[in-house]
Amino acid sequence: MIFFYGLVGSLVLIDQLSKFLALHYLSPQTSVPVIPGILDLTLVKNSGVAFGLFSGYAPVLFTVITVSLIFLFFIANRSHQVPGKNGSDLERWALSLILGGAVGNWIDRLRFEAVIDFIDFRIWPVFNIADIAITAGVCLYCIRILRPGKRS
Repeated sequence: MIFFYGLVGSLVLIDQLSKFLALHYLSPQTSVPVIPGILDLTLVKNSGVAFGLFSGYAPVLFTVITVSLIFLFFIANRSHQVPGKNGSDLERWALSLILGGAVGNWIDRLRFEAVIDFIDFRIWPVFNIADIAITAGVCLYCIRILRPGKRS
């Protein structure tokens, strides 16, 4: 259990540190090429959710996300309490990644009323470390659900 909450805390720390550096060293809407034509660093503040959807609803989004985050914490906590009884290791990894990423982005919404994004592959909307963790966690959770075998 300590390992998985350590993972959540580490993700939040890495995410917030990367966003601090992005805010400190990047100018808004100005791209810095890392791998020319493939990867740039571009500072963007996203007040919406995925792909900037619902950007005009920041207070409502913050409330919905806060309630969802509390619900996610209780689900993750339940999954972590008794190894092998309430969830698999894969489920615990997935929930920890999702929770860590969600907390990282929630902190941005609390501080800036927007999420700080800076990783820009040019063919995809700009994103951040928390988004990577959330996406990886959702993929692992889908594998857990779709994987044949004993369900806990």
